[in-house]
Amino acid sequence: MSEKTGAAIEFARNNQQRFVEELKALLRIPSISTLPEHAGDVRRAAEFIASELRRIGMENVRLIETATKGHPLVYADWLHAAGAAPTVLCYGHYDVQPAEPLDEWISPPFEPAERNGNLYARGAVDDKGQMWMHVKALESLFTAYEGKLPVNVRVLVEGEEEVGGEGVAWFVREHPEELRADVALVSDTEMFAPDLPTICVGLRGMIYTEIEVRGASIDLHSGMYGGAAPNPFVALAQIISKLKDENGRIQIPGFYDRVASPSAEELKAWKALPFNEEHYRQTEVGSPELTGEPDYSVLERTWARPTLDVHGMPGGFIGAGAKTVIPAKAVAKVSMRLVPDQTTDEAFAQYKAFVESIAPRGVVVTVRLIHSAEPIVVSTDNSFIKAAVSAMHEVFGTDTVFVRGGGSIPIVGDFVRGLGLPTLMMGFGLPDDNLHAPNEKFHLANFHRGIESIVRFLSTAGG
Repeated sequence: MSEKTGAAIEFARNNQQRFVEELKALLRIPSISTLPEHAGDVRRAAEFIASELRRIGMENVRLIETATKGHPLVYADWLHAAGAAPTVLCYGHYDVQPAEPLDEWISPPFEPAERNGNLYARGAVDDKGQMWMHVKALESLFTAYEGKLPVNVRVLVEGEEEVGGEGVAWFVREHPEELRADVALVSDTEMFAPDLPTICVGLRGMIYTEIEVRGASIDLHSGMYGGAAPNPFVALAQIISKLKDENGRIQIPGFYDRVASPSAEELKAWKALPFNEEHYRQTEVGSPELTGEPDYSVLERTWARPTLDVHGMPGGFIGAGAKTVIPAKAVAKVSMRLVPDQTTDEAFAQYKAFVESIAPRGVVVTVRLIHSAEPIVVSTDNSFIKAAVSAMHEVFGTDTVFVRGGGSIPIVGDFVRGLGLPTLMMGFGLPDDNLHAPNEKFHLANFHRGIESIVRFLSTAGG
């Protein structure tokens, strides 16, 4: 470890509490990208990050309004590293999921609270806390290198990751010259287990859809019209019941034709991971039993098999008491997770055609695509992966494991396919951090170890 790297780590350790207090200030901003009433808060979070990037020494800091007219991107760079130092593109997102159900939070979601070594708040780990690790690692390096960095750095932080990332996808597509780099660093994933450094090498893709079923032109009285008028909710339930069988296998014709299996080497590595299925069922899922395709392990089902899930069915009467109404329409929000070598266009076309083919008589069915992301598997055969493995070994004192993630990060596909960038997914969340759920948290030890790991990675990547 070089003297300047050591100085950067010492600075980070001496400023741990300040870093946490700054993160708390960002977490207090309810930057919920999916709710229009929070558009001002989303922008306020972007301005907060831009201000901090300017303060620590980044240049060309600005908010970028996208052609999609959504929430702004935050961009910054510092491109004066000596010699043939590489350029690292640091990515994160500052938008968060809605916090409901609010009554299940122990402490309010936008009033950060420290308990049991964790920081609780919406966005604590997904992704404000992990994005803030990048900012604080850069500040530590700027201090140790007296206003310079060991590598060239671009920073891109988006505010629409939780709603599909259309704005950042447009920017990558239309302005690739502003994102020229040698590697992208993404910290929006998790460690496989506590104290086990992890690099994610694959993500499932996603198609998020709505199925709308319309029957009568207006809501009808079930006593007067029941038995003659079609009920959109019943029709919707009939459609949904035909999408999967009792073992979780998706019934859409051709849906599995392009599903690529993991390699034998990858499957062997997964079997060696410290995974206890019963502990997973009890502590992470909390259901009476696990479901899904019985011929595949839990890790295969969640990392390398496609899925289909229903997320909500708004419509009709849901208030207290009774109202005997046959609703004019019913809606279901349905998503599918995809795996290599499936594509979103083909999978959506198959799904749409199948839903329309099984629609009951008497109703009109509309299938809408809300947003999508392609599945991705990234190469581990490059010097940046080796630098990250070395950095995390120094911090955690143990070897790094390679896993896939069940979720989707749309921008990774844009970086890999659109920009041709090797992408390093080095995350520090934990499996029980309650992403998208009440009582989301970030283990503070991992927040600090993440900063040190990124400091070491950037120093090593710079030679």
